[in-house]
Amino acid sequence: MNAREPVSLDLRVRGIGESPTLAINQRCAELRRKGVRVHRLGLGQSPFPVPSLVVETLRANAHRKDYLPVRGLPELREAVADFHHRTDRLDVPAEGVLIGPGSKELMFLLQVCFYGEIVVPTPCWVSYVPQARILGREVRRLPTRFEDGWKVAPEALDRVLSAEHDPYRPRLLVLNYPANPHGGTYSSTELEDIVRVARRYSLVLLSDEIYGQLHYSGNHVSVGRFYPEGTILSSGLSKWCGAGGWRLGTFAFPPRLGWLLDAMAAVASETYTAVSAPIQYAAVTAFRGGAEIERYLCHARRILRALGDRCLATLAGSGMRVHRAEGAFYLFPDLGPLAEGLAARGIRTSEALCERLLDETGVAVLPGSVFERRTDELTLRLAFVDFDGARALAASETTPLDQPLPDSFVEQLCPGPLEGCRRLADWAAG
Repeated sequence: MNAREPVSLDLRVRGIGESPTLAINQRCAELRRKGVRVHRLGLGQSPFPVPSLVVETLRANAHRKDYLPVRGLPELREAVADFHHRTDRLDVPAEGVLIGPGSKELMFLLQVCFYGEIVVPTPCWVSYVPQARILGREVRRLPTRFEDGWKVAPEALDRVLSAEHDPYRPRLLVLNYPANPHGGTYSSTELEDIVRVARRYSLVLLSDEIYGQLHYSGNHVSVGRFYPEGTILSSGLSKWCGAGGWRLGTFAFPPRLGWLLDAMAAVASETYTAVSAPIQYAAVTAFRGGAEIERYLCHARRILRALGDRCLATLAGSGMRVHRAEGAFYLFPDLGPLAEGLAARGIRTSEALCERLLDETGVAVLPGSVFERRTDELTLRLAFVDFDGARALAASETTPLDQPLPDSFVEQLCPGPLEGCRRLADWAAG
């Protein structure tokens, strides 16, 4: 563009860059093309293949070409409602389910339609706040603490809400667990404590539980069980089904929030129209579950648990602080205890930390600042998924599920994340 030409760019999107998780993946690919050895611990993409039963259903329905209803294929909405009843013990009606092209798009539409403040605990997934900024929505960040496991403290939430001049104005609180970026989750008691505050202020909860089926013990508890009237439950195929590129997400609404579902469906009809027909038919099989998919999940969970624990031990041994992951495939180390040594090397921000780490070791991670933490807080997120998931699943099948994986399993089947964590630990310890 000629320098004299006017730039007609909306103020709300000026300065918005590509999502950091996608950008780090592209950067890793570019470095590898140049022959640089890179340990990819940036993008959180499931390493496991889509279950074969689901792939077969997609293949059988590849000929489907008609537009489907904007709210989703009726059979799929029923399957999603049954999924939440079966796995979360929630009475979600099929009429309360909305299907979208990924949960990210549904979250964006929710912010388009919901008029009120968005309350986001931090650290948080990288897209919640940028979406609000694009739409000009008011965002209230609620910082959490390492000492609390990076989880929402009900007292802190109550303090923030009660301090407002109008504490009962419309607000939407975002929860995400098992969490991106730290892999932590909530107990039933912790959720009930949060719900007491939510109910007091009539909050709407967006509960992003897309990693729910990757709770390592298989005991994920949905907050919707305790606050059914005010919880929108978000899920999809990208994480537990390994189908991120298929782009299918789901929202489940209680009857009380049907007005919000109606508004989102109306906006959807004027934007993406409907989700890909073959993908929706395949998703019916995924959400209906069954013995094959449950076995797939059991093996995936124990692989991730074993790998996460080994990565944790490696990192903690260097002096940094890090909580054990209880689900998903992330760790969120705090290098604050090593701050003095890092400062002597000219490293005082999370951005500088990650840049130097990549330049000097080839380990690619993301700084805590992109997860809405202070830039001078020396936190980072790593995703331990850079391994051959199909090979790991096949090897796991040789060990009965009621027995632990062999000590050598992670070293042999998941060497990439382990080597990346070792390099990080050695480099940080200086």
